[in-house]
Amino acid sequence: MTTPRITPRTTSAHVDYVLGLADDALVSAQRMGWWISRAPQLEEDLALANIGLDLLGQARSLLSHAGRLEGEGRDEDDLAYWRDERDFRNVKLVERPQDDFGVAMARLLVLSTWQSELYAALQRSSDPVLAAVAAKASKEVAYHHDHARQWVLRLGDGTDESHARMQAALDAEWPWVAELFDQSHLDPALVAEGVAVAPESLREPVLRRLGDVVREATLEVPEVAPRVPGGRAGLHTEHLGRLLAEMQHLTRSHPGATW
Repeated sequence: MTTPRITPRTTSAHVDYVLGLADDALVSAQRMGWWISRAPQLEEDLALANIGLDLLGQARSLLSHAGRLEGEGRDEDDLAYWRDERDFRNVKLVERPQDDFGVAMARLLVLSTWQSELYAALQRSSDPVLAAVAAKASKEVAYHHDHARQWVLRLGDGTDESHARMQAALDAEWPWVAELFDQSHLDPALVAEGVAVAPESLREPVLRRLGDVVREATLEVPEVAPRVPGGRAGLHTEHLGRLLAEMQHLTRSHPGATW
């Protein structure tokens, strides 16, 4: 087996790839935390808090790995709190507000389905740290997917109002799904070396699984035009800057503080 040739460009792309996965999880965790004390029932407060903590754990492991790959002495806190909006590599799907419960469940269904397929494939990554993170995360996102699926079924196949609102939630989230499969900002060398998973390879299984749940919930798969991608390149919606201002405020107000 030929040893892959590692170049500065490949290393930088490797860092960006890991950061993209980390930022997806980190921003999702921040959005999920908004639901604590706002969920429709106490048990759901706890469930969404635990899902957010799972995502935060994934983000921490991936951010730490990205810092080590980068080799500039930055740790998970540096990467979470001291990068600006244009330095974040998450997809736009995860950064928008989700203050409607149907939207939160639609987004969790999409994200967890995609992460399930992604982490299953990444367990075979030639990057041993990525493979180990994926193995642990696969068990977590299986629960996230089941939780979201149960709510989508319950709301979609419930009352006329819950059905309409769940369909509206899917319609709102669906334009952002296509970016999950965009590979225009991924260095093909990472796929060739077995480090990364080609996003396009996930399209068929993810859309098939999503379609199965949507139809079981007596809903319709939305037919909408995809939004312009760019999150992986640091081009975000106006919402990410506001989220980061809240998330990073304490650290930036008191740099170096410990407690």
